[in-house]
Amino acid sequence: MARHESGRGWHGKVIGAALGVMLCATGASMWTAQAGTGTSAPPKAKAPVSAVKPVAVTIAHASDAGARGVNLTIDDGPDPAWTPQVLDLLREYGVKATFCMVGTQAKAYPDLVRKVVAGGHRLCNHTVSHDTAMDKKSEAYQSQQILDAERMITEASGGVPSMYYRAPGGAFTPYSRKLAADRGMRPLGWNVDTKDFERPGTPSIVATVERELPNGPTLLFHDAGGDRTQTVEALRQLVPQLRAKGYSFGFPVR
Repeated sequence: MARHESGRGWHGKVIGAALGVMLCATGASMWTAQAGTGTSAPPKAKAPVSAVKPVAVTIAHASDAGARGVNLTIDDGPDPAWTPQVLDLLREYGVKATFCMVGTQAKAYPDLVRKVVAGGHRLCNHTVSHDTAMDKKSEAYQSQQILDAERMITEASGGVPSMYYRAPGGAFTPYSRKLAADRGMRPLGWNVDTKDFERPGTPSIVATVERELPNGPTLLFHDAGGDRTQTVEALRQLVPQLRAKGYSFGFPVR
């Protein structure tokens, strides 16, 4: 998700929920201080041992569908009100998308995570608490945000890993990009911020995509954080319009 001032209230709720999850999970949180260290600084989260293939550390924007490809990316869910509507629309048009999930949301709604996977869509790690200032925080904090979310999303999905990592608000750092890439998650950017999070009206969202699509193929939408009626309606208009103009829908390159 882009850095939108209007979303700060919702981000605070997400952060609060994330802190609740971390405080209640004995030994699971990477914030838990190690006994006898005598320091208040959180230790770096330890990545679980698994056979993962590292991917490129550069931030992806291109589409695997080629020069006329478009990547739909859906941020901040899953949400029980809006994610099902987005999934129904994508199924109706036979389109796949990449869902960038917040860890606490995935943990709260594992059934929706599995529906996303069952629909043939891809998962993207959008951190635990959607902190758009995480690039100003310690490496230990960045590690906790990425690795705890990775665990939450993978568990919710029934073992399907995230293929991408999108930093909240684009708050990437060299450290976070390398950590994600080493875990098999390609850092993922965007070319067109539809501004749908601000609810500017469906015509404005559609016009933004039409105007800015020449900038690149990766479009940023949201399925959580408030009323997403405008987003669903904009997608309903844009998908057939873009197909009629010769575009096809794919996934971000890895």
